[in-house]
Amino acid sequence: MKTQVIDYHIREASYLGYAAIPEGKEFPAVIVAHTWAGRDRFVEDKAEMLASMGYLGFALDMYGDGFIGSSNDENSSRMQPLLDDRKELALRVSAAYERVKEIPGVDHSKIAIIGYCFGGLVALDLARTGVDLRGSASFHGFLNCPSEEASKPISAKVLAMHGMQDPMVGDDQLESFYQEMTEKNVDWQLHIYGTSMHAFTNPMADSPDFGAVYSKEADRRSWVLLTDFLEEVFADQ
Repeated sequence: MKTQVIDYHIREASYLGYAAIPEGKEFPAVIVAHTWAGRDRFVEDKAEMLASMGYLGFALDMYGDGFIGSSNDENSSRMQPLLDDRKELALRVSAAYERVKEIPGVDHSKIAIIGYCFGGLVALDLARTGVDLRGSASFHGFLNCPSEEASKPISAKVLAMHGMQDPMVGDDQLESFYQEMTEKNVDWQLHIYGTSMHAFTNPMADSPDFGAVYSKEADRRSWVLLTDFLEEVFADQ
């Protein structure tokens, strides 16, 4: 594979995506949406793992200039405005989607997105825009639907993976997710890990009081699920 930072623009502001490009002339693409920390090594590693499987992995940049936060306060200051303005969130992830389509070798009919924590919401919100997307997978992400997207159809298959002990995603979000997916007639799955908290895929997560703890088993199981999900959604139709 080869890797490169790819610059794209939204209203003249610069956003820096990280592409891991597999061997071959044509391949599916998987966009990777980062946590509240920004486009860090965690999601770049995921992009490279995807490239090793034969997919283009593209770690997008939701904050601009490749920003990576150094504290919870910095992370929150970048994430919260997008949680409050889901139209802006959708605009930014849609710009990354359009940029991925411009990368040589990408099969435009085979694009999916995955995301972690905040990025799980980003992944779901791209599907909620109604773009031509094969799959959307959320790892311990927020699940609530923005009101402005409530009536739009979702063409992508959806996979959500959730820790039952996650204090950041309560029953209200789960119930609204069930209702939304069912009403929109989406092909969807929700897998719940009974003893897991938020951030269960992140080996650096070790904050029980904050509700974020790594789980080796949930991490392994969720990646196996994702691998199967991508094989399914990218199968020739």
